[in-house]
Amino acid sequence: MAKTAIAYKEKMKELSVLSLICSCFYPEARNKLICEFEDMEVKPINKRASGQAFEVILKSPSPVSDAAHSITSPPKKRDVSLEDIQKKLEAAEDRRRSQEAQVLKALAEKREHERDVLLKAMEDNSAFSKMAEEKLTLKMEQIEDNRQAYIAAIMERLQEKEKHAMVVRRNKELRQALTA
Repeated sequence: MAKTAIAYKEKMKELSVLSLICSCFYPEARNKLICEFEDMEVKPINKRASGQAFEVILKSPSPVSDAAHSITSPPKKRDVSLEDIQKKLEAAEDRRRSQEAQVLKALAEKREHERDVLLKAMEDNSAFSKMAEEKLTLKMEQIEDNRQAYIAAIMERLQEKEKHAMVVRRNKELRQALTA
């Protein structure tokens, strides 16, 4: 049955090429039987807007074709010995161990990579915190220096005002002493 279906599919592939060739050379043959194989006939039904429709008629299989398509029995399996089974089991166990070793190796490599990444991140973090601390210390020193300079400038102006005030008071006293 399966071979008949496969043969049918192959003939249908051939049919499309064959019908195209026939329709080019013999346009009047399109209305009649298009093709006839040993176990099927193909006739056009009618033309549609979506394409051409065909009727495929399968003939009953002949006794000769049954012999050609007989199903063969599956090949006989050889007897499996206990040693063969043990060898296969040992090979499967070796494959399992090998696969486990590969998985463990991959996990170890992954953990090592994670450890390296964490160490690098900690180093970067400590370097950044040291740099930030140095910047902050430098900025604080600069602010302190600016404050000291500002206070010194204010004190100097205050002393200058005080000197000027003494000069003005002395001049005023001298004027009063001269006018009095």
